[in-house]
Order: sequence, then C-alpha cells, then structure tokens
Amino acid sequence: MPRFFVSEEQFENDTVALVGEDAHHIARSLRMAAGECITVCDREAIEYECELISFEQDKRVVAKVLRGAPSQAEPPYRAVLFQALPKGEKFDSIIQKAVECGVHEIVPFQSSRCIAKAKADGEADKTKRRCRIAAEAAKQSGRGRIPEVKPTISYKEMLKAASECDLCLYCYEGKGTETLASILQAATDLPACPTIGIVVGSEGGFSPEEAAEAADAGLCMTGLGKRILRTETAAPFVLGCLVYQFEM
Repeated sequence: MPRFFVSEEQFENDTVALVGEDAHHIARSLRMAAGECITVCDREAIEYECELISFEQDKRVVAKVLRGAPSQAEPPYRAVLFQALPKGEKFDSIIQKAVECGVHEIVPFQSSRCIAKAKADGEADKTKRRCRIAAEAAKQSGRGRIPEVKPTISYKEMLKAASECDLCLYCYEGKGTETLASILQAATDLPACPTIGIVVGSEGGFSPEEAAEAADAGLCMTGLGKRILRTETAAPFVLGCLVYQFEM
C-alpha cells in the first residue's frame, strides 16, 4: 500500500489532505482513484489506513481516515548516527541504509581526517537534499516516521551531543576498545526507549587524539570485529547489531 508522511495540520476531523508532490504522485504517477487505500503516517509514528475520496486535479487529494495505530516498524530505542563526512556520494547510501536499519536521527560532522569539507554557503541545500533521501528511504522501507538529517557540526559539537546519549558507541579500530557484543550485553541499566549514539569516522578513521577526547567524554570505545569496515559499511553494521540485540 502506498505510504505518505503528513503533518498534523493536514488532518481535519476524519479526513487528511495530501498536497504538492504527494498529490501529484497519487493522481499522476500511481493513477489511483477514489475508493483505493493508502497508508498515511504522522510525525508521532502513528499509521493511518485511509480511503481516497476526492481529487482536485493533481494538486490536492483528500482521504478518509479509516483506522489508526502505532507503527510497528519503529525500534524500541532511538539510534542517533553521528557520521563523519565521507567523500563523494557515499553519504547518500549511508543515509538510505541507516534509515532502512531503523536510525532515528543522522548528524554529519567534520573530523580531522575528513577529505570532504562542509561549506557554509551550500550547507542548507545539502541538508535539504539529505532530508529528501531520508524521506524516500522511509517510504520504501515502511517506516512510521522520517528520520531527521541535521546540518553538519564540528567534532567538539559532536562529542557534546554524543555524550548526552544514554549509551554512545564510538567505532574505533585502534587500541583500548571493547567488543560491541560485550558493551551491549553489559548495558542492562538503560531506560525505556534509550537514546543510543553511534559515532563513525570518515575514510581515514579517527586520529589518536580524537579517540582520546572521545574516551574522556565518556563514549564507549567500540571495536567492530576482526575486519576493518568501510565508512559506508560501519553504520548499517552497527544498526543491524542493535536490531538483533533489541528487536529480534
């Protein structure tokens, strides 16, 4: 069933109005008609089964809300991915796979070994584009909400935000790490629906100085096994481990 994400303002009594690109997609691309059903999700991860009832060309489509229930696709935790900027178009793939694997929020940051550099004059457009990629991935994977992609922050800003998580996994291939399995098994005092941070470096990883700062900030120095993963592989790998630990 086609899935669309809407805001609270689009609901009125027992109907919901879809406009803009969503209306055009329903009317022109999907060629749907009155009587057919769609799934609509709000920002609180509630899914509504809705029946199309009227079309104003391809500019506004109105659907009747038949029933609603909390989404079963959302994890029982909030995974926040802090991703050091990778080069090229790798970040597009990272966003897609992270959303599919249940990420709650994605925060790009700049570290000392990043080849890609954030530029203030283009950051707003890049963030908007990344949010569109997250939205499309959320629709494709049947998510109950769209994970937000934040603007790029500095390494120190990342450490501050990461240290506020209930548990934060700093993915590092150097010395002084614990295995991901041992960290998750020992995390028995987490609150209900905990916030779990995942910090992933760029192609060059993290410098020893950055790793020391992270350890001092209270982040869990986490090893990801006997093989070194590419930056675009690390986040989906860790998110998959969280799925296994908390959802399977």
